[in-house]
Amino acid sequence: MSRRLGAATAALVLALAAAGSIRAGDDPGTLSITADRTRISTRLGHKFAFRTTIENRGATATHNLIAHLNVLSFDSSVYVDPEDWSSHRTDYLAPVPAGESRTVTWRMQAVNAGRFAVYVAVLPRSGSKPPVTGPTIDVVVAKRTTLNPHGVVPLALGVPALLGLLMLGVRMRRRAR
Repeated sequence: MSRRLGAATAALVLALAAAGSIRAGDDPGTLSITADRTRISTRLGHKFAFRTTIENRGATATHNLIAHLNVLSFDSSVYVDPEDWSSHRTDYLAPVPAGESRTVTWRMQAVNAGRFAVYVAVLPRSGSKPPVTGPTIDVVVAKRTTLNPHGVVPLALGVPALLGLLMLGVRMRRRAR
């Protein structure tokens, strides 16, 4: 029975391949993903970038692969909206010939303080196979300490100064009379 099932599965795969649903090289299982760093330290609001290299270790070229950037917080109380971190999080990869690689540069901006994990997943456009994920990059974002939180210092100093000048002007005008 297992031979019959194996033959039926092989026939189904061949039929799907002939129909164009599965193509040689759509298998992300032959890929290796590396990153140019393992840790990034930055400050809130600062921009940073890193590169990942997707290498095809298979015998045939890869086709129809998508690389996707992911961000998560290690602190459950910190909400992460990945679109705020990077406006370009998906890259539709050109075919990667056997034994060759593609390098993708990911540009990001730190929008939350804390410790985060950033990683890239590569999967076929068909969604038929699980993704291959690259190494996790540990991103530590320091809080930005400022003497002017929310830009209130000019207002906090300006309003009393303006009132003081007005009072001084009124007094001088009264004395002049």
